[in-house]
Amino acid sequence: MPLSEQEQRLLDEMERSLYHNDADFVSAVSGARGRLNYGALVLGILVGILGLGVVIVGVVLHQPLIGLAGFVAMFGGVLLALRRTSRGPAPKAPLGGTPTTGRGGATASSKSGFMDRLNDRWERRDDDRGE
Repeated sequence: MPLSEQEQRLLDEMERSLYHNDADFVSAVSGARGRLNYGALVLGILVGILGLGVVIVGVVLHQPLIGLAGFVAMFGGVLLALRRTSRGPAPKAPLGGTPTTGRGGATASSKSGFMDRLNDRWERRDDDRGE
């Protein structure tokens, strides 16, 4: 069942608010963990090629330990090549954000303020449908 226009707008607004207020969640959900580290990529490819050469030498010499060492080098090269740079720590509060007052009157983080607004909107939605 497709969403109504009002529900779609509410969902879009909730997503924008979530991305704006919760940087940790966005960094965990988004696929981008950082930029590709080209130095590590080149080094990983070189280590992988060297490991492949060691595997071939181990097979030619009938030495399983040499082949195993080459395989470990190839695996390490792939892991090194796929490594990404880490970003700096994500900001904990939105720009210009100040603590909000929660339902209990105590100061709460912007996350609980977002959840309070979300709950209020959900209750208003139910009230609008009842009429």
